[in-house]
Amino acid sequence: MHVVELEDVAVRVTGKTLLDGVDWQVGYGDHWVVLGPNGAGKTTLLSLAAAVRHPSAGVVKVLGHRLGRVDLRELRRHLGLVAASQRLVDEGLLEEEGATALTVVLTGHTGTSAPLWDKYGDSERERAHRLLADLGCKDLADRPFRVCSQGERARIRVARALMADPAVLLLDEPFAGLDLPAREDLITAVEDLAATRPVLTTITVTHHLEEVPATTTHAMLMRDARVLAAGPVGGVLTPANLSECFGRPLHVDRLDGRWYARALRP
Repeated sequence: MHVVELEDVAVRVTGKTLLDGVDWQVGYGDHWVVLGPNGAGKTTLLSLAAAVRHPSAGVVKVLGHRLGRVDLRELRRHLGLVAASQRLVDEGLLEEEGATALTVVLTGHTGTSAPLWDKYGDSERERAHRLLADLGCKDLADRPFRVCSQGERARIRVARALMADPAVLLLDEPFAGLDLPAREDLITAVEDLAATRPVLTTITVTHHLEEVPATTTHAMLMRDARVLAAGPVGGVLTPANLSECFGRPLHVDRLDGRWYARALRP
């Protein structure tokens, strides 16, 4: 059984094709990155893996359950989703009430927008503290979430997503809006998770090659709603593939497991 399986999947909305003919398999313990230009279909693909959208055609299985034949609410309890484009549910309310970083992480245990204090015992509090420490946020536990920086909030959201001990962590453009130090802190945190949680599967969507963690095992390149290339990362993130994906000649370097790209001058 795979974490995610897509077979000849298409997604169409009001006559527009968002995905077309996509086949994909994600194994347990894999660390995938999905790259491509705007409008390539990356976020739509992740929404299927996160069980928040049904396909228009084809078969999607998540954790062995076929979408359309499973209670999605129950399935989502085993999935951790962090999307830069989406605030936490009622995040504004948490800010108004002065919720701390620890409180925000605790709400991940119940999957609620507000804390349910009777559901959090010593073990849940200890786990929340431990996750904050794992994400490099140990000293933020008592800090109001509203005064945390963008980078700190990004890592707190990941800690919250991990609170329910998901089988897969899905990150949709998690580095968007972060400055360089905050981006590097989050990449380091994601790499540390891969090293310390061998069973955890991760799928990261990004536009930028520089944001690909060094622990990435597999990559997918998307263009025009289709998969251009997918497989072990070393065979996918090549100059030829990336140049075709982004529509211009690119020079690609790799240093200490991280990738870098720049356009070739005519």
